[in-house]
Amino acid sequence: MKKFNFIMSCLAIIFGSVIAGFSVACILLPNDAIDYGTAGIAIIISKLTGFNLSLCVACTMLPFLIAGFLMLGLKFEIKAILGVLGYTLSLAAFENFNVELNTEHFLAVAFGGALLGIGLSIILKFGGCIDGSEIFANILVNKVEEKSGRNVSMTGILIAFNALVYISAFFVINKDSAMLGLLVYIVANVIIDHFTDRFEAIKKVTIITQNPEPIVASIKHEFNKTCTLIDSYGAIAGENKTLICYITYFELQKMREVIKKMDTKAFITVSTVDEIIK
Repeated sequence: MKKFNFIMSCLAIIFGSVIAGFSVACILLPNDAIDYGTAGIAIIISKLTGFNLSLCVACTMLPFLIAGFLMLGLKFEIKAILGVLGYTLSLAAFENFNVELNTEHFLAVAFGGALLGIGLSIILKFGGCIDGSEIFANILVNKVEEKSGRNVSMTGILIAFNALVYISAFFVINKDSAMLGLLVYIVANVIIDHFTDRFEAIKKVTIITQNPEPIVASIKHEFNKTCTLIDSYGAIAGENKTLICYITYFELQKMREVIKKMDTKAFITVSTVDEIIK
């Protein structure tokens, strides 16, 4: 069952990456808009140098994929590679296949951004990633927590990263591409937030278990994080422990696996936290 679920999630990630690649190659680029994140950096490099776009995307993503493997584990890396590979091959396949939309320029870009958001939502929903900016933000969040003990959201990091991309596009390409790219970012993120419950925010994981020790030890070992333990009582299960831990969206899949490996009967809930005040 686990293998089947993993295979299905990989297929979903590939499907989402094809949608994203189609949106960028066939709708956004022909209408002078650019993607955001590391894909936006790759588009800027491609426009400045004349190098093949799909090659620029692959080269730009490579260091982030290596960092993702070191920080987030093998299963995340497999899904990330599938997403990047699907996105890159889709860009190469659709690069010379423009879709002419009989509508205003602005509306075409808005539609392309929405389609991109749908593709990215599918990828994120199934534990994948096709953009290095999320991996970069995840690494910074973990480093801040490791050094200071503070749990911070990825939102500010991602906004700053993409602001630099659009400022660069404004000066080295043209202001229209930068502004249309900003529209793509806003529309795509509205779609992503709707389907993924704000993936860039802090995630609060609540675990109810009668065997907390191995779970706490595994979380400490795998994530270098601690838990808050609360005595609790279930009407049927009786005495148990409630564990509370704060992680990032990209650590969720690994967290589920760690918990279920230690206690298959554990009850788990995940909620979004805007801010933690210490």
